[in-house]
Amino acid sequence: MNQHHGMRPQDIAVLLKIIISNPGWMSKDIAQDLVLSPAEVSYSLQRSAQAGLLDASKKTVMRKAFLEFIQYGLPRVFPAIRGPLAVGIPTAFSSPAISPYLMTNQLNDLVIWPHAEGEARGETISPLYPNAVQAALKDETLYHLLSLVDVMRMGKVREKEIALRLLKEKFNIQDA
Repeated sequence: MNQHHGMRPQDIAVLLKIIISNPGWMSKDIAQDLVLSPAEVSYSLQRSAQAGLLDASKKTVMRKAFLEFIQYGLPRVFPAIRGPLAVGIPTAFSSPAISPYLMTNQLNDLVIWPHAEGEARGETISPLYPNAVQAALKDETLYHLLSLVDVMRMGKVREKEIALRLLKEKFNIQDA
């Protein structure tokens, strides 16, 4: 059996993409959509299966376990690293996925992924993995999920509660 060397940030994106993909998804399509190599996706599937986040077929995400990892493990294992002000794409509590649910989000308090195509100016945070912004720009649903994951990486208690509720809805989990 292969030794598990720990999860990597792109593993989260692979699992999110599987959740929103059609049941007959193929690794090469996941790789293309996430701007990863096919080998990276293959290794990611192996790591996620060993971690109990994918079933034995490596085709079905164990959604409750994954949500628990996002809630409790993600902020510790892959924290958002804050950076300087820049131009980019809104994420976390500044993204359209969660900002309508928050009353405190002000335009001058934006959090963004730095990106040349972005039009928002705010404090930067590091994307989950290097090509996350490119992948998010190609897929609005993935963008929203990655933004909710960023809330879990850096948000305050109330923001995390809302993000968790929205993730449960996206994952079709009733009681997790």
